[in-house]
Amino acid sequence: MRRSVWLWIIAIVVTAFSAHWQRASGPTYALPVSARLGATTFRGALDRTHAGPGDHRVELGQVPADVSGTLEWKRFRSTDPWTAVPLRREGESLVGELPHQGIGGKLWYRLRLVREGDSALIPTAGPATLRFRQHVPPWLLVPHILFMLAALLYSTRAGLEVFDPRGNVKPLAYRALALLFIGGLVLGPIVVHATSGSWWTGFPVGSDLTDNKTLIALAGWIGAVLALRQGRDGRGWAAFAALLMLLVFMVPHSWLGAEPGHAALDAPPAATGPAR
Repeated sequence: MRRSVWLWIIAIVVTAFSAHWQRASGPTYALPVSARLGATTFRGALDRTHAGPGDHRVELGQVPADVSGTLEWKRFRSTDPWTAVPLRREGESLVGELPHQGIGGKLWYRLRLVREGDSALIPTAGPATLRFRQHVPPWLLVPHILFMLAALLYSTRAGLEVFDPRGNVKPLAYRALALLFIGGLVLGPIVVHATSGSWWTGFPVGSDLTDNKTLIALAGWIGAVLALRQGRDGRGWAAFAALLMLLVFMVPHSWLGAEPGHAALDAPPAATGPAR
């Protein structure tokens, strides 16, 4: 009993860490920024996703009254020139808007602050990337997230069970596969449709990495369950499927997601490459 409790604790810790990593590395997590202008250090966070209609509001707070600035933007990976619009002051904040883009559209953007001839760019390492999508209601998004996290939890727990010669991997593997199927292949496409209007954007119809990650993890656990049904040698497959799913979760969410193409694409100048 004590061994089982400890294995569940380890699985919960691994799942919690993976969930935090997915949030911190994904586009829903704002990009922390800081810059120095004279004796003043500015800190804030720039959004990396915009859900729903309307232009995107960009705001930098706690800016001294003698500091002004501009909001600069261009389409992601395009040859467009930078468009610069003055930031307006609202109390202690400088505020601007980025024009709304189509579903999946992305903009590079940055802030240029000015004080008595000195200037500073935020972010300092290069422009932030903002992705536009449709709004997904919580009643749909939350179950999808919970099923995917539960699938990772049972997947990790099944992988740990493999190392106990007396352990019973089968029920854990079956639950991992069932949860992954519901979260990834049932609720996942519904969320994708609510976000982008498409039901599936991975293989074989597209190259969206998020959908392909789900497909890879599902294939791993289907293979493991089939192997387990044939005998004890399937435990190695279960360990492989658990490791594969953990690695899949380590890939940032929505990385290499679908986006509209531009007439011409090129790499950004070395000094202004994307921050993330």
